[in-house]
Parts: sequence; C-alpha cells; structure tokens
Amino acid sequence: MSWMAQTHLLVAGCIVAGYALAGLFFLRYWRDTRDRLFLIFAAAFWILAVLRIVLSYANEDEIRTYLYWGRLLAFVLILAAILDKNRRQ
Repeated sequence: MSWMAQTHLLVAGCIVAGYALAGLFFLRYWRDTRDRLFLIFAAAFWILAVLRIVLSYANEDEIRTYLYWGRLLAFVLILAAILDKNRRQ
C-alpha cells in the first residue's frame, strides 16, 4: 500500500472518529433533555460516519455516487430537525 493510500485511510479514520464522537455528544444531550433535535443530530452524524467508512473502501464510482445520496439524507435530517425545533416553539 502506498503512503498516499495510507494517508487517505488515516484522514478518513480521523473524520469517522469525529463524526462518531459528535453522535455520542448529541446522544448524551438527548438522554439528559429528551429533545428530539439531539436524537436526530446523533443519527445524522452516525450516518455520516458509516458512509465515510464505506466510501474509504469503495472502489467503483457507481457505488460512490449512491453514497453521496446517503450524505444528502444526513444533511436533510439535520435541516428537518432544525425546522422541527423552530416550529415547535
């Protein structure tokens, strides 16, 4: 494995760790407040973490295209959670 491939996997691993940590952070706040916003944020960040893992090992461009639809889903979840929070107030 070349040093570029190793560096790519290292950076991808750091990004996955960041997404997973953010998901745990929001899950902790959901546990304390039972606010739906935090639960949806946690789910969106975990989706992003899983997609980044799959993207790191995907070799075919067609698979990568479908993975970006998953990223769109995560960002739509975040937007929907924000809109839901503002609508309830």
